[in-house]
Amino acid sequence: MEIILEKANALLEFASVKVNDQLEQILPPADSKPVRLHSAMRHSVFAGGKRFRPALLIAVGKAFGEDVSKLIRTAAAIELIHTYSLIHDDLPAMDDDSLRRGKPTCHVEFGEATAILAGDVLQTLAFKTLADDSSLSSETRIRLISEIASAAGTPSGMVAGQQFDLDAEGLPEGATMEDLEEIHRSKTGAMIRVSARCGAIISAATEEELEIVSGYAAGLGLVFQITDDLLDVTETTETLGKTAGKDEAAEKSTYPSIFGIHEARNMAMGHYWNACEELERLDKPTEELQELLEFIMMRDR
Repeated sequence: MEIILEKANALLEFASVKVNDQLEQILPPADSKPVRLHSAMRHSVFAGGKRFRPALLIAVGKAFGEDVSKLIRTAAAIELIHTYSLIHDDLPAMDDDSLRRGKPTCHVEFGEATAILAGDVLQTLAFKTLADDSSLSSETRIRLISEIASAAGTPSGMVAGQQFDLDAEGLPEGATMEDLEEIHRSKTGAMIRVSARCGAIISAATEEELEIVSGYAAGLGLVFQITDDLLDVTETTETLGKTAGKDEAAEKSTYPSIFGIHEARNMAMGHYWNACEELERLDKPTEELQELLEFIMMRDR
């Protein structure tokens, strides 16, 4: 297991270096006007995240034999959308968090108005990055833009999931398992699924292969969310780099709060095995995809 986790960390580090280089090219310099806005964007984008979604996209593309150079701009675009979502998620009107990745959140450092604008422009910059990727055909770019827009929006994408999450806060009877899965398949799972799907689409996967990749990523997304919920109640703020115990304080519906820690762990294991079964159906070298799954199952932050 230790060797698998080392390999997963190596993949995450590889993706981080590649994506950070690309993001440096995409983002305006911090000293260009408007300086406050550009500084806020860079503060959040380069705050030290794991680049898990880009790593997943790259791992899928590599499994299908695609060159990393054709994957990297889409991977960077997805990271821009992910970062915009974190900026908005941390706002006082949402989760009201002051710490992200061990650093002050964007609105704490730059003010709410600039944080909102930073999130807005990162989203638009993501779609410009996709549209301008000359290494891909026009047809592929259009499909990627459509897929990512659906995953980031509504009715079953990230923004819809955030609304489902807000609606479930403080419910006296709590959310059902079906409610929780709807929240997290949308809020967290949609962008994880689309990261995997984009790697397959760029690599010209068949529709059957795309379905298998989607099934794997759906299981991975639920493992990711359940372990995230568990970490919120079992780890410290110092370990997580964000405020621990926020879910309970906000009366959020989470897997541990509704089912308890033991059952939540069992549920994560069930989704883990579902994802493993999907990988077994894919006639490709899937070692890196398995390593990422193991990493998410075993992570401690």
